[in-house]
Amino acid sequence: MNHTHARAALTDLLLTPGLDLDEAADRHFAPDYRQRTDGEWADRTEFLAHIAHLRTVVAGGSVDVHEELTTGNLYADRHTMTVNKTDGSTVRMEVYLFAEFAADGRFRRIEETTLMLEGADADRNLGSAR
Repeated sequence: MNHTHARAALTDLLLTPGLDLDEAADRHFAPDYRQRTDGEWADRTEFLAHIAHLRTVVAGGSVDVHEELTTGNLYADRHTMTVNKTDGSTVRMEVYLFAEFAADGRFRRIEETTLMLEGADADRNLGSAR
């Protein structure tokens, strides 16, 4: 079975101008998707509100996957997300991600912890800002 992965999802959600948010989300996230970032849970609707907000502040960036593992319906990775913001500043976060796939290979659940490597104090909540 083909599974999605973090780089593809983040690229579609944040780094592909012109790609409709719902289309990007439907490619990678099951209808019952939920996510916990730094201890805060969000359902799919709340997650998409977060991504819609990020789309207003992200001008570009990159996703560098350092380690990635898939076994059965479980997925884990460690990646660095670099975000070039519309105000000209840059934020870099290292992310430790653990996920569960739905039967169709899309993410059903993600639990992640972020570590800011570069950016302003105001950007510390970028991983869950709405």
